[in-house]
Amino acid sequence: MPRPAAASPESPCPAGPPAARAPVSAAQRALQRLGLTDDTALVLHLPLRYEDLTRVTPLGQARDGDEALVEGVVLSCEVLARPRRQLVAVVQGDDGARVTLRFFTFYPTHRQRLALGARVRAHGELRGGWAGWSMVHPRLLAPDAPLPTGLTPVYPTTAGLPQAYLRATIQRALARLAWDDTVPAAALAELPGVHGRAWTLPQALRVLHQPPPDVERDALQQRTHPAWRRLAAEELLAQQLAQWQARQQRAALRAPVLRAAPDGGLPARLQAALPFALTGAQRRVVADIAADLARAHPMHRLLQGDVGSGKTVVAALAAATAIDAGWQCALMAPTEILAEQHFGKLVQWLEPLLQPSGRSVAWLTGAQPRAQRQAMLQAIAQGQAALVVGTHAVIQQQVVFQRLGLAIVDEQHRFGVEQRLALRGKAGAQAVGLEPHLLMMSATPIPRTLAMTAFGDVDVSTLDELPPGRTPVVTKLLADTRRAQVIERIRAQVAQGRQVYWVCPLVEESEALDLRAATATHAELTAALHGALDAQGRPVRVGLLHARLPTAEKKAVMAAFARGELAVLVATTVIEVGVDVPNATLMVVEHAERFGLSQLHQLRGRVGRGSLAAACVLLYSPGEAGRLGEAARERLRAMVETHDGFEIARRDLAIRGPGEFLGARQSGLPMLRFADLQRDADLIEWAQRWAPWMWAHAPTQAQRHVQRWLGAKLDYLKA
Repeated sequence: MPRPAAASPESPCPAGPPAARAPVSAAQRALQRLGLTDDTALVLHLPLRYEDLTRVTPLGQARDGDEALVEGVVLSCEVLARPRRQLVAVVQGDDGARVTLRFFTFYPTHRQRLALGARVRAHGELRGGWAGWSMVHPRLLAPDAPLPTGLTPVYPTTAGLPQAYLRATIQRALARLAWDDTVPAAALAELPGVHGRAWTLPQALRVLHQPPPDVERDALQQRTHPAWRRLAAEELLAQQLAQWQARQQRAALRAPVLRAAPDGGLPARLQAALPFALTGAQRRVVADIAADLARAHPMHRLLQGDVGSGKTVVAALAAATAIDAGWQCALMAPTEILAEQHFGKLVQWLEPLLQPSGRSVAWLTGAQPRAQRQAMLQAIAQGQAALVVGTHAVIQQQVVFQRLGLAIVDEQHRFGVEQRLALRGKAGAQAVGLEPHLLMMSATPIPRTLAMTAFGDVDVSTLDELPPGRTPVVTKLLADTRRAQVIERIRAQVAQGRQVYWVCPLVEESEALDLRAATATHAELTAALHGALDAQGRPVRVGLLHARLPTAEKKAVMAAFARGELAVLVATTVIEVGVDVPNATLMVVEHAERFGLSQLHQLRGRVGRGSLAAACVLLYSPGEAGRLGEAARERLRAMVETHDGFEIARRDLAIRGPGEFLGARQSGLPMLRFADLQRDADLIEWAQRWAPWMWAHAPTQAQRHVQRWLGAKLDYLKA
């Protein structure tokens, strides 16, 4: 959530010349570090949780796990050295029950307040055991201070910023708050779960910062209280308003009209030359893209599809349309391996069709020899290179297109906003005043609620049908104690002429994580398979592929595996996307509990790419505790239970949240601070419904609302 760049006159850290400013305290510097430099930022700095200090709980009435305020007299207080140095005090309540207070970090003030016979209040979590009640690191309070009448907010803070100072600063900002409503009354009347116009924005903020005594604490903590819902609605409406505005602004831009020849031209010849027929989903998406390209304003479309759904051929047909119309196309991929996979397919499909007209498919990466690179740059500048495939090297300054009509970005979430904007800025000298069309591709399906928010200004096409002949991959979950059985399975597979991936999470040993390195696993498998023969009677060879290998060596290893010369490939996640070896039928993922859910799904998609039965074995290590953490268990359970990429994505979003799912830097999206995509799905639909209405009927309010909530962060919508 952006904050205004300049501090307001009533800011706790007012602007002005150094000579006119009072000395800045440690607490004020801490406020600055958190970005709390004005009233807006302060009132939107909401509590993490709430403490109930409104009453003292008699120890005799307490329950295990209660967060309680207790009071009593100190019976003893001493420093113990074992098992580790700690301050231990025993306090007896008025009902005779006792509680032991433990501090592993303590100061002289603790001992002073816990002097023998002193009366003290302590707030914390009560734990009951055979030795009676105990509290670890409770907060000590004065026994004679009046009790608050409402819940006490606990804010996110940093070193040097005490809660008391932060509370007082926020209360002062709240008292100065003079926000009016930017949401029309008609929209508020339909706001789900907020009782219409009963909650103004200032009222909602005051309840969140100063909860009254009768407030539902659980609703506050779980963010389902109407005050939270009102704030979430404001934020979601701002996002939808901004995206609607971006869509309208994009519609006003000009782009080249890209149509194939009346007889179908290059796209028709390409489709006729393909060794397979398009699926119904591919034909539908190709038609959507062709309709977009034929318009005079820029396409801004996301093509999403599960692993193996055939996005590359859709991209090839889109590129063919642009080329047939006399324009160039660029395809940018995040890794050299993925870019080379695309290049290989596109050269195979398009080069024979382009050669008669003297055009070609160019290859551009950062690791190219100088002479080859110069030749490619010249072909691009002269327009001879009809299609340019590469990594981020495609957007470097020395790359000059003659007339770029279509930009395709694969695995778009891996690129930063600036990189995607740079690609769109390369239209070329013959395309002045025109924007290239943009097609983004993702093999990570986007759940519906995320598509409605993060991609609200983008047209989304979905490949929801796999090509015929693809067999489902059987997924097995095994503890790493059964490693020897897995190696025997590999021996059986390679004897039948099949190939195997073994994926490791690290390249070298890490004491912190205690994971096997790719190099150690490679040595282990080489030794274990020594003497084994493949189906042709050749000795089994094990390859090693990881990010630190020189580029030429990576290419050589991957090519050898693709040709079938290597039976087993031990690799890090550089093979996560783009690698297509139909003969590979077994994927082993070591320490699967360390991988993200979408990453596991991508890895599983590297096998089963032909008509042969395939399997994915997820090896996990329970660790010292003897069991997996809850999030790891959820991820692995999802992998076993479903092959549906959209269901995988939905569960992944639920586990990680949108920030990690997309990556804030890659998406450029200001991550939602107050709304939750699953909990507030009804608010998303409400915001989507009212955003276009506001621009049509209350544009001034719409503009003010967007500026209040998003400020200077609107540039992300351009990418």
